[in-house]
Order: sequence, then structure tokens, then C-alpha cells
Amino acid sequence: MKLCFLADVRSIHTKKWVEYFAKEHEIDLITLNYPKKERIGLPEEVYEKMNVRVYKISKKMPFLLFAPFKIRRLIKKIKPDLVHAHYVTQYGFCGAFSGFHPFVISAWGSDVLVDPHKSKILKLMVKFALKKGDLIICDGDHIKRPLIELGAKAQKIRLVYFGTDTKKFKPEERSEKLREMLSIFNSPAVISLRGLKPIYDVGSLIASASLVLKEIPKAKFIIAGKGSEENRLKDLAKSLGILDSVKFVGLIPNNELPQYLSSMDVYVSTSLSDAGLAASTAEAMACGLPVVITDFGDNTKWVEDGVSGFIVPLKDPESLAEKIIYLLKNEDVRIKFGMRNRKIIEERNNYYKEMKKMENIYIELVERYKT
Repeated sequence: MKLCFLADVRSIHTKKWVEYFAKEHEIDLITLNYPKKERIGLPEEVYEKMNVRVYKISKKMPFLLFAPFKIRRLIKKIKPDLVHAHYVTQYGFCGAFSGFHPFVISAWGSDVLVDPHKSKILKLMVKFALKKGDLIICDGDHIKRPLIELGAKAQKIRLVYFGTDTKKFKPEERSEKLREMLSIFNSPAVISLRGLKPIYDVGSLIASASLVLKEIPKAKFIIAGKGSEENRLKDLAKSLGILDSVKFVGLIPNNELPQYLSSMDVYVSTSLSDAGLAASTAEAMACGLPVVITDFGDNTKWVEDGVSGFIVPLKDPESLAEKIIYLLKNEDVRIKFGMRNRKIIEERNNYYKEMKKMENIYIELVERYKT
């Protein structure tokens, strides 16, 4: 098949999706041309190795206003068998505006849960895109209802997970070299991989860290990611007097993540919103880590509280600290939870199984539009 994706070239989710299909199909990727200050994520060169053609549309104003027209012309020139837009707002709208069919849209979370509430224009864009989509893909059950409320027909919605590469993310020996580099040595270590943005509420983790350290003074907290909250979070750690125990490591390259995760003791996500199971949470589970995550969306469908990890209330540093302390003090429980998590991801969130499911959906749609 000749597939055309409309998606953010910087995203690891885009890379994983494109990489699977580029092995057997012809791929064109249309993306916005993000300015240097916004190019946090994957370098564009990764797509050259996959023989994927990348087309960049200017994100600068006023050129951005003409993006839907440029993308429509591009799609006519490419003549794909199918167009798939990732993220309903800008890419979904542009794909819908092209008038091309079959047209698939993936909802990523904030495009449905947050953007429509920001402005009437964004809400109209989302509703227009969903109306035009032949199929709507989401990776969480709780996204279905908002999709329907925004105009998507229930029979058009399909659940397909982004999936975790269980060959890459798996339990491994912890790297003492890495732990030494992070100055955690024989200390118990907690890791967060969420972005440093308000929606991920990493501030609650830092607040909980001050409570954990009163009970376990040697504990270390590894905070990965970048974002607008970085300076505020560092100031918070400093004001709490725990900056020596909290290490901000920036973005961790995806190929290094398995080593980081396997070298930690507990994974934490304090997110206030997610579509389905967050990719970083799934990767931590695949690496055999116990997880402590917030009670939002589909999280309770993946983590059974007290059985494979802990579910804590939103913005509740005290509850979070209590669960972290318990796990750090009970190695046998950490091991047991981690083994269960690995099995859950292998069985229910396997990248290769989910992408094969998606490939079959593509074939079905392409065949339907040929007749």
C-alpha cells in the first residue's frame, strides 16, 4: 500500500507507527516545519533511514493559515491509497479538509480532552475532522465518549493501542555505570519520564519526594523530560531543600530508556490527563518495574491497585509518598509487581500485535474504497 501520514515528525509515537509500516509499504509523511526552539524530540534524519519521504509545511504565520490548502495539493500529488492523520486538531483538520478517502484519524488525548475546551475555533476544527473521518482510532476506552460528544459516530471508533516494543523494553540487569553517573550508587531510585508541563503535574512528585526523604534519606529521584515548568520545578526542589536528591536529566534518548528503567526501583506518573495507558508507563511495566500512577482515564484497567502497582488520587503528594515509601521498603513486593506488569504488557499492549491489527484495518478500508 501507499500510505500518507499527517503527523508531528518530532514524536516518538509517529516514529514507531511509521517505522512498522515502512518495512512493507510506501510511506509519505507530511508534518509542520517546527522552528528550532520547538524541535524537542526526534531528529528528522531518522526517517531518511526508513526511505520515508518527508514534506514540511511552514508553521510560521501567516503561512500556517494556508497549510490546509498546501496539504490538500500535496495529497493530490502523492496519490496515496490511504491518509492517516495523527492528532485530531491540526493534522486531523487538514486531512479532513483535503477531502481524501479513505481517511483515518488517531485521537491522541489532549486533542479531544483539552483542545475543544480552549476555544470555539478548535472545537469546530475537531468536530469537522471527526465528521469527515472514515475511521477514528483511539487508545483508551474513556476517549470514546468525548469523541461521540464531539460528533464521531460510535460505529466508526476502533480501539488500537500504540503498543510497547516488548523486544526492546524488557527486564535487564541494572547498569551500575549509569547509576554511578547519576550519583545514585546504593540508593533506592524513583524515576519519572513525563514532560515538564502543567498537565503532568511533576510538582506533586517533587513535593512527595520531600516526604519520602524524611523516611528514606538516601532515596534519589530522577526527573526526565523537558518543558515550560522546568525552572519552576527546580526552584521548588531547591526551596524544599531536596535539590541534591532530585536530579533533572532532560530528555532521555529512546534507545537509552530501557537501561534507565531497568536501573531504577519505582516508576511514577503524576499526570492529570492521558488518553489510554501512557507510553512511558507501559515501557516501565514492560521493563518489570512497579508503578505508582494517578487515578485518571483507563489507568485502573491496566494497573490493579495493590496487585501490580498503586493508583493514587490526583494532586495528592501525601498518598504518593506513602506508596513510594512502601515500595522502596519492600523489595519482594517490587519484584512481584514488576513481574505482573511485564506479563500484562506482553499480553495486552504488544506493539507488534497492535500494528498488525492496524495493518488489517488499512487493508480493509483500502479494499472497501476500491469497490
